[in-house]
Amino acid sequence: MPLLDVSALAVRYGGVRAVSGVDLTVQAGRVSVLLGPNGAGKTSTMRAILGLVRKSHGRVTVDGVDVTKARPYRVAREGVALVPEGRRIFAPLSVEENLLLGAYTNRSAEHRAETLAQIFEMFPILAERRAGAAGYLSGGEQQMLAFGRALMSRPKVILMDEPSMGLSPAMVDVVLDAVRTIAGFGIGVLMVEQNAKAALRVADDGMVLERGRIVLRGSADELATHPDVVKAFLGEAAAGAAPEGTPPPAASTAAH
Repeated sequence: MPLLDVSALAVRYGGVRAVSGVDLTVQAGRVSVLLGPNGAGKTSTMRAILGLVRKSHGRVTVDGVDVTKARPYRVAREGVALVPEGRRIFAPLSVEENLLLGAYTNRSAEHRAETLAQIFEMFPILAERRAGAAGYLSGGEQQMLAFGRALMSRPKVILMDEPSMGLSPAMVDVVLDAVRTIAGFGIGVLMVEQNAKAALRVADDGMVLERGRIVLRGSADELATHPDVVKAFLGEAAAGAAPEGTPPPAASTAAH
């Protein structure tokens, strides 16, 4: 059974259909990436899963529990955490205080202490600066803090919205390697990411969303060499490695 199961999800804003019939699953210990151009419906999909926007249709379950109509705090209690776009750390608070804010569903003092120790082991720079104001961290360090804050709730699934945004190329690799490490704890990860090349390097599988519909899905390796993905997201340098018009047979397309 998948940790996260989304079936026939649809979202409307007034008369505008932002998401239409999206089906996706996220498995324990795996990273699934959701690719697509701006306005494709990626963030709306994640917000609907979290209960932050109303679903006009569809069903969402977390580890077998139906959270389709649940409010965001209930979705969080069932084990879904969010790493938001732009990190949204609390700059005046200390690093440790920011982390503890993520433990609102983790009521055991013993579990909070254990999780905090694990995060400091995973991100030693956060341990070094635990008493310092979070606003003094670099962009990459703040992203690590956002990861740690999500981990403090001991989630089953983490949704990540553009974790590499605004980071230097070197720090992108560090941050996305951390995504792989997080999945190694048995957590399912659903990641929206504009940097398709970097995302597919650490992902297990992925989907391409266009105009609110999933039009392509497959393993990360399949998507990384699919001509449509190469043309749209990976640039001319990658295009030379992917023969035009020869998608891998295992990659599946969905009709518009």
